[in-house]
Amino acid sequence: MALATVHSRAAVGLEAPQVTVEVHLAGGLPSMTVVGLPEAAVREARDRVRAAILNSGYEFPKRRITVNLAPADLPKDGGRFDLPMAIGILAASGQVPLERIGGYEFLGELSLGGELRPVSALLPAALAVGRQARRLVLPRQNGVEAMLVKGIDAGLASQLSEVVGELLGLQRLESHTGGRQSVVQNSADLSEVRGQPAARRALEIAAAGGHSLLLCGPPGSGKSMLASRLPSILPPMTEDEAMQAAAIASISPAGFRLEQFGQRPFRSPHHTASGVALVGGGGIPRPGEITLAHQGVLFLDELPEFDRRVLEVLREPLESGRICISRAARQAEYPARFQLVAAMNPCPCGYLGDSRKACRCTVEQVQRYRAKISGPLLDRIDMHLFVARVEGQALLTDNADPEESSATVRLRVQAARAVQQQRGVVNAVLSVDQLEQYARTEPAARRLLERAFTQLALSARGYHRVLRLARTIADLAGSDSIGSAHVAEAIGFRQLDRKAAA
Repeated sequence: MALATVHSRAAVGLEAPQVTVEVHLAGGLPSMTVVGLPEAAVREARDRVRAAILNSGYEFPKRRITVNLAPADLPKDGGRFDLPMAIGILAASGQVPLERIGGYEFLGELSLGGELRPVSALLPAALAVGRQARRLVLPRQNGVEAMLVKGIDAGLASQLSEVVGELLGLQRLESHTGGRQSVVQNSADLSEVRGQPAARRALEIAAAGGHSLLLCGPPGSGKSMLASRLPSILPPMTEDEAMQAAAIASISPAGFRLEQFGQRPFRSPHHTASGVALVGGGGIPRPGEITLAHQGVLFLDELPEFDRRVLEVLREPLESGRICISRAARQAEYPARFQLVAAMNPCPCGYLGDSRKACRCTVEQVQRYRAKISGPLLDRIDMHLFVARVEGQALLTDNADPEESSATVRLRVQAARAVQQQRGVVNAVLSVDQLEQYARTEPAARRLLERAFTQLALSARGYHRVLRLARTIADLAGSDSIGSAHVAEAIGFRQLDRKAAA
């Protein structure tokens, strides 16, 4: 009897727990059994591995083969265990030295001809292996993900025979030691937005403090264009933020693309999206739009057209920055620290408050339209802004002064973020205790806040959000304390109904 042990990694959300592939050869009728909670794709590996070994020129043992995937209570899915199974069979049958496989971890799906095919969710596994003193062997197509992990020792292979050649000492696989790639900047620029000084100011404040923003205005006023420019004025991602976003993209159905690395995500789901599409889920929990927008922007256009029950699932992630998906057999927790930007018309026809076209909606129709968005959700959005129609003169570019570019605005945003980094957290997520410590208000500003709390019927949450917003405005102004002008501007972003009806 012979026994071989090979190391691999499973995919469980953003985690990549180690899986030990044990292969045992025993006497009896030729057969191959896979145990250890394998799902359909793993059970089918028996036929893929057998054909790949034979077509690569090696002997498939005519014995009773038992493959155990430990730990036994961890579900295993996908084709990532094909390569470690094949190496385990070859090692147990003496075709590969047993002493050589201990320093490796293997991931890869095998074709019937012995070619290695890429696997999904590779980056979390590469990050986990990078913390170990082992060499990761993986398909060549997954090399772009592995190279993002600094210091990783990765060997890229196209064929099973190439992997066996390295284990036999006949050749050395092409290696990657990892390293961060250059960042491709977002092409959309804020200078393309003509006019809209109030909206441009709101974007700058939102970017500086990480605040959520609701844009309300008639059709064609530039709401979607403004929202798409927000990522261009956000600070560059740190290395940790970039790796988090890349790892999330790696486990998503679309997969990771190298040109995305270092760019803040911008997700814009259609208003027909379901709650599962928005927050994630499924029999095997997968990340939703709020997780795919982590460290970036989630843009919900035509907000009232979303199903109300779908919108309500945003309430908890907006507060906690995380989403926990629980199913009968599996649970997964994903990060969801995103900036919410929403856009809506002020009424069903879209022209309430417009300076050039009269609204034809009744009061009851307007109320029903706005009632599609619950008060608790609106209360969690920091900034509410009415975006008026742009006048024709502002659109003429011949004699108009150029608008500020994204690069210019980003410098101010970065300066404000640098102050917040010294506090350890962006203003939008300051706790109540941190607000008491960092949001020092002048006496006049304090009195203005107290009046606003009473006259505008602010909730405790709304009060703290105004205070956080005022802290961001003060940071942009380079002020250590919060003055009455900062508070007044922050309060102005909580009076959408009055502006829309004006």
